Amino acid sequence: MKIQLAIDRLSIKKAKAIAKEAAPYVDIIEVGTALIKEFGMLSVRELKKEVPDKIILADIKTIDEGAYEFISAFKNGADIATVMGAASIETLKACYEVTKNLDKSMMIDLLEVEDNKIYKLKEFSDAIFCIHAPFDGGEQTLVSRLTDFKTNFHDINNIAVAGGVNMDTIVEIKQAKVDIVIIGGAITKSSNIEKSAKGFREML
Repeated sequence: MKIQLAIDRLSIKKAKAIAKEAAPYVDIIEVGTALIKEFGMLSVRELKKEVPDKIILADIKTIDEGAYEFISAFKNGADIATVMGAASIETLKACYEVTKNLDKSMMIDLLEVEDNKIYKLKEFSDAIFCIHAPFDGGEQTLVSRLTDFKTNFHDINNIAVAGGVNMDTIVEIKQAKVDIVIIGGAITKSSNIEKSAKGFREML
């Protein structure tokens, strides 16, 4: 199971420091949406420069203009970019085509995506499907969302989970055998970044 470190709502300087400290224990460095919205693609370039041996994910959450946004993310150093599952199939196809042409990866964020739409997304078979519990809250917990997804879509591989992952929820997530666990504040807000990142690595 890979660990994706989500770095968000910080200065680029602080983001780079956290990325470097946690790097030995994580596999993917996520340049979070808020970081990109505040500092633009500079944040992606700077994180790639700071930890060049790590996979960089740009959480751009594309909803339209798929080709343009994905090309921009990859041109600036991202290895993976995100598109919202709620986007049109045409947008998803545009993102997917860019991804294939540039030998990169696409993550589909399933935030607020109903099952009937997910069935349509199965054509993007080698995309990463991200089960995402919203920051602002909702009826389902991350673990219950994951349980339902595994039951309804047992034939989908490359599953990531995000949204409030901590040392309590990581136990159930580990048992569910997902491919990527996305951890944000449980590491980035810790008083000891290295110790927290190492603790999650040892748990997995």
